[in-house]
Amino acid sequence: MALRWYQISVDSRDAAMLARWWADVLDWELGFEDEYEVNVVPPGTSEDPVDTVETWRAMPPTFVFAPVPEGKSVKNRLHIDLAPHIDQDRDELIEELLTKGASRVDVGQDPDVTWTVLADPEGNEFCVLSSRDR
Repeated sequence: MALRWYQISVDSRDAAMLARWWADVLDWELGFEDEYEVNVVPPGTSEDPVDTVETWRAMPPTFVFAPVPEGKSVKNRLHIDLAPHIDQDRDELIEELLTKGASRVDVGQDPDVTWTVLADPEGNEFCVLSSRDR
């Protein structure tokens, strides 16, 4: 089967705020915004139609944030893993995330794991992994 991973959809109480937060964290851009959704895309992502399945499948996934009336109430079943490059200071990046509104989360991880669990301003968990070069 050859489906494309198109987007990750995130329900949020304040879709515009959370979309802008993630765009800032990832250094991505707002692609589309209306009262029903806010789309966040990697830099340089084209909205133009593509001619081939190969080009279609090579396009990166995006985020879409949709407003909902209820807040998050349980642990995520799916989460994002972010990783710094080996040339970046991981601890400094985590501190920057905390300054921007992320919070540390204990989901039962052992104290000696090589990742840090955080949550975005609406409580959606994500991890910052150890530094990597691939």
